[in-house]
Amino acid sequence: MTTTYLLRHGRTDYSDQYLVNGDPTRDIRLNDEGVSACGQASSMLPLHTVRTWLASEFPRVQQTASLLMRVSAPELIVDARLNELDYGKFEGGPFLEYGAWLDRHGGVQRPPGGREAQREGMRRMLSGVRAALEYPGPRVLVCHGLLVSVLRWHRDRSPGQAVPVFFPEAPYVEPLVVDDEVLHDWIVALLADLDGEEPQEPDAPGIAAELRIERGSAVATFDAVDNSPEKKEPPHA
Repeated sequence: MTTTYLLRHGRTDYSDQYLVNGDPTRDIRLNDEGVSACGQASSMLPLHTVRTWLASEFPRVQQTASLLMRVSAPELIVDARLNELDYGKFEGGPFLEYGAWLDRHGGVQRPPGGREAQREGMRRMLSGVRAALEYPGPRVLVCHGLLVSVLRWHRDRSPGQAVPVFFPEAPYVEPLVVDDEVLHDWIVALLADLDGEEPQEPDAPGIAAELRIERGSAVATFDAVDNSPEKKEPPHA
């Protein structure tokens, strides 16, 4: 049985300001902290045995992969299915603004100017991971926070728990190590959950979501409420 190491890219100045970037043509690179963390993370990877390295199209992800490799390695495989979400009109702005819109409209609607909804992006990313399993292992897959967050959430989910809209933030360049057979089963289960979702009406009454920062992670909490016109605006994540 082989293993896949999934990592979020290193920190950037955008990360520190909680700005969103879903456009791979923007040349956003790691900051000093991000570069330093890659050096530390390399010690957690079996560098001399990794047979396949994969990354999204984004400069910060490919830079992370290059810093992690450190030894003679196969050519980096770039797969656009691993790309970050397309944030539409929210591109380059605070996650708070996108998060507030997502809280209001749900994961099945596309943001204004965007080409995909959150759920569509999640399916795309999961299909990229599934395709990665066709390459020789062990393999390292460097990607974005949402994908790692979804997989970590699924690993720890309670039986019957529905897929949320907000997930605890994934750590930077900390490998999520999963045996291939287990990872395959995770993908199948998550795709089935997403495919089985019914579109939700925006502003559905009865649930309020609050997004906050807790020890560097974006944490969403959901509370039952009366049908009140007031709605909390989540802080940035």
